[in-house]
Amino acid sequence: MTFQAVVVAAGSGSRAGMEKPWVAMAGTPVLRWSIRALLEAGAADVAVVVAPHRLADVADTLAGLTGWRAVEGGATRADSVLRGLDALAAAGRAEADTRVLIHDAARPFLTRAVIDRLLEALAEADGAVPALPAVDSLRRGNDARLGDSVDRDGLFRAQTPQAFRLATVRTALSGWEHPVPPTDEAEAVRAAGGRVVLVAGDPRLFKLTYPEDFIMAEALAAGLTPPSVTRVGQGFDVHRWGPGTSVWLCGVEIPHDRTLIGHSDADAGLHALTDAILGAMGDGDIGDHFPPSDPQWKGASSDRFLVHAVDRLAARGGHLVNVDVTLICEEPKIKPHRQAMRERLAGLCGIALDAVSVKATTTEQLGFTGRGEGLAAQAVATITLPASR
Repeated sequence: MTFQAVVVAAGSGSRAGMEKPWVAMAGTPVLRWSIRALLEAGAADVAVVVAPHRLADVADTLAGLTGWRAVEGGATRADSVLRGLDALAAAGRAEADTRVLIHDAARPFLTRAVIDRLLEALAEADGAVPALPAVDSLRRGNDARLGDSVDRDGLFRAQTPQAFRLATVRTALSGWEHPVPPTDEAEAVRAAGGRVVLVAGDPRLFKLTYPEDFIMAEALAAGLTPPSVTRVGQGFDVHRWGPGTSVWLCGVEIPHDRTLIGHSDADAGLHALTDAILGAMGDGDIGDHFPPSDPQWKGASSDRFLVHAVDRLAARGGHLVNVDVTLICEEPKIKPHRQAMRERLAGLCGIALDAVSVKATTTEQLGFTGRGEGLAAQAVATITLPASR
């Protein structure tokens, strides 16, 4: 079922003493759990609303995921949600009746079942909220002193995501006239005359609020994360120098008085890294997947080879942890281009920049690289794969 989503991650996290969306849980940032769940459930576009100082962090946190856009948050939750909705509408992929889920990033354990229930409920309602009945005894209190009991019949704990049609919730939030912002989008839609229904929530959709919540969440995350094994692969590649005006290394074109000769673009850095990833998977080498005897790869851009290896890893449920490439040459000078190479590799591999290393060394004028006859590259890649059962 096609839908879009807004994920709110712009809060300060004052009660938890930390910015909750960016805390790692079972090795994965809290924010990434929710975005991944929405995209895997079929979200066509996700607006990720974050504090202004966090805009630059979103790409690294969500590396490898596509179908999201970062949006700067507002002064209140309602402002942030409205900015996210406006971003979806401005992108031109949403219509007035597009179904939209609005979710708190601090509720990471979102399931497909809850999403399906919410979307189905919109067939007969203006909005839908997942909720759990109150099961604990409810008491009023003041300064830790026990007060009167509260009848819990008919009381529910509202969760997120909450589901609406785009025009319905945008109009409700834009038209809110009370001095105090609405507690959530359902309150705004109800105030505008909309009918909001409850669907069955999920106990795992609890909100990370206090530090102790993270202890429980970490244990739950560990149980939800499939067992995995870590593997390491290495790659090595060599190309000789020939006439030319530039050279491709690690996906970056560098002006030079010579070029590397090969069947493709002869990017030794990308070739070595591709072999390292394939080797870690036990999936042959670059020649098996792109034989030099095949004319279709003549002059091909080597980034295609690397992306192919990364995609094959993802198809097996694996993840790339980090990569380390060493270029062995007397020339050209690598250091001025190293940052651009790291950024290019991070983008191709879908991993964070700090998980990418590019280094260069010489052989002190010894051997074929020292004599300027060619260039060599070696690479190491660390991956995880689901453990065999």
